[in-house]
Amino acid sequence: MARCVDLSIENGLARLTLVNGNKGNPLDHEFGAEIRAAAIRLEGTHGLRAVLLTGEGKNFSVGGDLGAFSGVADLPAYVRESTADYHVALSKLMRLRAPIISAVQGACAGAGVTLACFADFVVATENSSFCLAYTSIGFSPDGASTYVLPRLIGTRKFQELVYTNRRISASEALQIGLVTQLVPSEQLTEQAEKLARQFADGPTGAFAATKRLLFETYSNSFETQLEWESRLLSEQCASEDVIEGISAALSRRPPQFTGR
Repeated sequence: MARCVDLSIENGLARLTLVNGNKGNPLDHEFGAEIRAAAIRLEGTHGLRAVLLTGEGKNFSVGGDLGAFSGVADLPAYVRESTADYHVALSKLMRLRAPIISAVQGACAGAGVTLACFADFVVATENSSFCLAYTSIGFSPDGASTYVLPRLIGTRKFQELVYTNRRISASEALQIGLVTQLVPSEQLTEQAEKLARQFADGPTGAFAATKRLLFETYSNSFETQLEWESRLLSEQCASEDVIEGISAALSRRPPQFTGR
């Protein structure tokens, strides 16, 4: 039985749930191994169309387990092993064709911030909060924080948050682009499920192409990015979803995408 992560997949919609809510869903050694296994399973799932990422309990994730850090004999080795599994998982999740929707409640700290906010669509409660917290214990950032967050909020804002460890509110997180949408706490589950189903019923290939283009936009030259846009768009035009989308638009009816 999973101690940290549960994964279920039904009708193209995957639900990836952090299940160690009693402890704040810490990102410890066992978590790294379990989310790596889940990411590998998602990577190999045929017909995957959306992933809903949630955390049980009061807080989405409090980040690293400080108790575990203090209890190991060789902390550098422990951290290397933990981050190795976790980083493999993040790489695979980032490259999934299916969009990821995260639902965030309570506190997000450390690597938990990036885990929540690297999703394609981030729904957070109005009382949620975010704090990078790394340098408060002498750590440098990990978990793709230095890759994902500057792209979302800008380098200057990231520097401020990682150097000062200032806790920011949900409203500020929305304002700076860390999250996509705020909802009252009692509406989080319903709204996240609604969005996940909406994306699962959408044009999966178009979502995948968009994700790839955004992933590469900061490393490509302008001309290379134009070339990739043209290439991926032309590839999409061979899909059933494009044929359906055009037909639906001309008929003025809702499209019925299949992800093919």
